[in-house]
Amino acid sequence: MIFLIEYNRSSGEIVTFKTFDDADKDKAADKRFELELARNRAGIEHEVVLLDAVSEEAVRRTHRRYFEDINQLATLP
Repeated sequence: MIFLIEYNRSSGEIVTFKTFDDADKDKAADKRFELELARNRAGIEHEVVLLDAVSEEAVRRTHRRYFEDINQLATLP
């Protein structure tokens, strides 16, 4: 699966979270580019990433900073 995440570093919150099938890799890349370009034009500094993982659970485990606050990150899983 492919995961598109738009993350607001200032607030520590996910703004956009979308999933794509592996077969839609080009579609996911196009969406990421469109989103990043739109935010850049609007002067909004968000992190926009594509992550490839077996499941959402795997992404939540390997990229905890997108899903947890600072207190949660400070504790070991």
